[in-house]
Amino acid sequence: MTLTTCLALLAFIAQVALGADVLVDWNIGYITVNRDGYNIRRAIGVNGAQPIPPIIATKGDTVFLKVHNSLDVSTTLHAHGLYQNGTNYMDGPAMITQCGIPPGGSFTYIYNLTQSGTYWIHAHDHHQNSDGLRTSFVIYDNDKPPYDYDEDILLTFEDWFREEFAEREAQTLNPDGPFPPPHGYGFGLIDGINGNYTKPLYFKPGRKYRIRLSNIGALNWFKFRVPGHRMQVIEVDGVYTEPLEVDAIDVGPAQRYSVLVTARETDIFNYRYNATLHANFIPATQGLSPIVYQGSIIYRKNAPFKQIPIVDESSLVTLNDINLTPLDREPELPVDRTVTYTLGNALYSTGQHLDYLNNITFRMPNVPTLYSALTMEGLAMDPQIYGPQTNALVLQHNEVVELLIHNPSNLPHPFHMHGHVFQITEYGPASLLFDDPEAPKNISTVRATGPPVKRDTMVLPEFNYIKVRVRADNPGIWMFHCHLDIHFAMGMAFAIVEAPDVLQQRMTVPPEMYELCSQQGISISGNAAGNNGLNLTGLPNPPILIPRNITTTL
Repeated sequence: MTLTTCLALLAFIAQVALGADVLVDWNIGYITVNRDGYNIRRAIGVNGAQPIPPIIATKGDTVFLKVHNSLDVSTTLHAHGLYQNGTNYMDGPAMITQCGIPPGGSFTYIYNLTQSGTYWIHAHDHHQNSDGLRTSFVIYDNDKPPYDYDEDILLTFEDWFREEFAEREAQTLNPDGPFPPPHGYGFGLIDGINGNYTKPLYFKPGRKYRIRLSNIGALNWFKFRVPGHRMQVIEVDGVYTEPLEVDAIDVGPAQRYSVLVTARETDIFNYRYNATLHANFIPATQGLSPIVYQGSIIYRKNAPFKQIPIVDESSLVTLNDINLTPLDREPELPVDRTVTYTLGNALYSTGQHLDYLNNITFRMPNVPTLYSALTMEGLAMDPQIYGPQTNALVLQHNEVVELLIHNPSNLPHPFHMHGHVFQITEYGPASLLFDDPEAPKNISTVRATGPPVKRDTMVLPEFNYIKVRVRADNPGIWMFHCHLDIHFAMGMAFAIVEAPDVLQQRMTVPPEMYELCSQQGISISGNAAGNNGLNLTGLPNPPILIPRNITTTL
């Protein structure tokens, strides 16, 4: 081997070890689109277009995502599922970990990729996710993945509505309008276009395919099936699992899975996969809800499509995530304390129906919560300084907390925890606040029987409770919220303030982040109101809950 060859090889090895710089440039602005094939509307695009191309990188890389805001309101971005360990200021939620990027402003997000898996990036300001500011984010393994497959395929699912989110939000929060407001019916998009017209998948006999399923929508579920094929789950929200064979997967908003699908042994027939757009709180209406989208799986051009008999849905083995086992087989974490929440919706003194957790409806503070945690010294351990409407949960460093969340309503809720994956240890019947004739009487308790599944987004079924465990090993401010965008807008969220004493010792916020605040006259120190001590003068008066029976929110 020549010296030149040796040096080139060493340079290549160093590049692989250190990772590459991935440069992405986004000019975020309004565009006019017809994404569903029927409705022309204003949306939010990147570089003048939608859908936004997925971001593809490899574990060990550093992604530089340069953002220029051409909107008329502020914007931020959240890399959904990234732990951001040590870089909490890059997590993205407006007024929680940063000030928004103002109109005409620019900012560069820097993501040091220490994870592999299936993730996504979306807006975290003004609920711009619903209007299209979202895309998948795939991080490949930098060494051999634990499973063998011949090809890696990404399927991105979205729901899409005729109206902009602001219109639907105004209808929902209008004190003088009906509640719930009239139901809207979304369309399903697969890889950015109407699900019935998306590009086919191409299979070769005998080969094995990893298919990544990413629901980046705002309201609806997608139930995925590949009739005539075997399907094994191997990843959930970026965490590898032991293989589990299923017939179908119900992918909730913000959830992601990878499945291994083995192709047929011959190319006599082509096949179709099904992706059913649905939400159980939207009335079944012919042609509107649910909608079954069918994508093509092509083995051979001009081959006929295999006619597979329709099966009873109840006969299918549909994934229950508590049956998954993480590949690392981490045992259940020992619990230091349990914190209990009950969610719901009620009429408040504003005349609006708002969502709540433990009767508190979430509202943004006047100072980003991260900056309060960094500047309030010893008082940072006191949840009062973060304001009543952030509903802050303060955690000690490395304690294991169990969240027991009751959902006594007739709606499922997909909850996302920033900065972590959590263990799901149990589902069971929720404690009802009121007698509800809709509540089933036969909900059973289901417990993890081995090492519990780990993920960052769970679906809490209607009339159920869930128990999740997480270790507070990532100091920072982390949102916990419902990922139905309308519910987040209605206040179903709280802030986890994790080890602020440790955070003060370890973290230095880049000055360009503080500059975003100064450009908009937003304070970067003090409590939630920007004051010293427990003086919260200047915060809006919190709305007062008017006791009444639980209502639906949509």
